[in-house]
Amino acid sequence: MFEKLRSRLAEIRERFSGTEEKGEEPPTTPVSKSAAAGGTTPAPKAKPQAERVETPRPPPKGRAKAAPPPPEPDVKAKVHLEERAKRSLRDERAEVFEGGLLKRKLSPEEVGEILSELEVALFEADIAQQTVEAMKKTVGDALEGARVAAFSNRGELVTEALQIAVENALPPDADFDRTIREGPRPFIIMFVGINGTGKTTTIARIAYRLKKLGLTPVIAACDTFRAGAIDQLEVHANNLGVKLIKNQPGSDPASVAFDAIEHAKARGKEVVLIDTAGRMQTNTNLMDEMKKMKRVAKPHLVVFVGDAWVGNDAVDQATAFNNAVGIDGVVLTKIDTDAKGGAALSIAHAISKPIFFVGTGQGYEDLQPFSRRWMVERIFGAAS
Repeated sequence: MFEKLRSRLAEIRERFSGTEEKGEEPPTTPVSKSAAAGGTTPAPKAKPQAERVETPRPPPKGRAKAAPPPPEPDVKAKVHLEERAKRSLRDERAEVFEGGLLKRKLSPEEVGEILSELEVALFEADIAQQTVEAMKKTVGDALEGARVAAFSNRGELVTEALQIAVENALPPDADFDRTIREGPRPFIIMFVGINGTGKTTTIARIAYRLKKLGLTPVIAACDTFRAGAIDQLEVHANNLGVKLIKNQPGSDPASVAFDAIEHAKARGKEVVLIDTAGRMQTNTNLMDEMKKMKRVAKPHLVVFVGDAWVGNDAVDQATAFNNAVGIDGVVLTKIDTDAKGGAALSIAHAISKPIFFVGTGQGYEDLQPFSRRWMVERIFGAAS
């Protein structure tokens, strides 16, 4: 996985790994504030005009101002995130920025060349433009002021700056299992995403994982618009020995969710997993249905399921669902088939929400907890 991104970043590292002749640090010319602003002389200030004063009109009699609707109670669970600060090359490699007779600063031209190569590599990996710009800024800031010795290998420095850029583009890692264990009962999770992304299989995998943790889940088949979705969930539920709450195709999805939650309360089951309809994110009716489901079910987590293989389309999907119902985390499927590697970086950076899991195969156990370190290792070397 991530073969395209890994190979292109390796090319950048190799390109800047060659030794170089000792150079002199280019002299700097002080620039005046006026020159920095384009060398123009500020225009004379205009004379202040007399301030126009308007007499406020009294409100019309007999009309009472309507009170705003009361805010909905916040039932979201606390997602347990790691405590970490953004990495900094300057903090971790202070010696790189120290002076010395045989050291010189990387020139703006050298940094610009590195950033240009990086931009091409990231776009080829199908990484969204917003994420590309953020990573370029991180690398540029990291290399600004860095000093290299004569005959040194710059590739190692570039690689470390790239690793920091990848890590800083991702939100803090989340502990999904702890979030569920320490959450309220029954713990309600609503899964959203379009058809074909592996949402049904992901729900089954989560149910399998919860059972391994000693918890008892119940699944709500709320995609009542597609009979096949109910049948698929029923097969998984039977395989896993998990209770499935369903109704006839075409019935009200919110009522199925309500029945599943009431069943969990009555039978003492700890977790409710809610499947939802998965038409395109541009479908207004779908988004209205998601909002209704959220009002009725009051989920503690809303999880977006996206397909890593579709690249930037998954970013658009995640953004649309996040705007509609508020996403708390992501499960990215088919990551084992993603040769480019751009979806994980782009989605997490675009909506600033953690990736809980990535799908790495076809079995129920093929659900890998995601971490920034896991991502970095697969891009830069250690694991494949």
